[in-house]
Amino acid sequence: MKKKVLFGLSLLFGLMMVNSGFNKFFHYMPYPPMPEAATNFMGILADSYIWPIVAICEIVGGILLIIPKTRALGAIILVPIMIAILFFHVSLDPHSTWMIAIMWGILGWIIFENREKYIGLIED
Repeated sequence: MKKKVLFGLSLLFGLMMVNSGFNKFFHYMPYPPMPEAATNFMGILADSYIWPIVAICEIVGGILLIIPKTRALGAIILVPIMIAILFFHVSLDPHSTWMIAIMWGILGWIIFENREKYIGLIED
């Protein structure tokens, strides 16, 4: 049962990240209303070279997160993106921070369930 729930959450989280990455390229979904500072910051990012890099990381990380064998790698790829999303929402759009907390909970559970795959990264 736990594996099915983890797969379901990984699937939803991965699809959400893939959708977010493709939206950065094709602009098929409007962004929700945000404070002016957040809108200005998003405009600056969208006009820079970093936006396509973030989009590619979201797409690749989301796809890897869906596949059980590559889930640990997908989680590692998405951690820096999620840190940036957390800082953005905490500092510029605090009304939607509850959703980021849920996303971090899911990502944390995925990382925790794959902890044995990360041992080689932290051992001498």
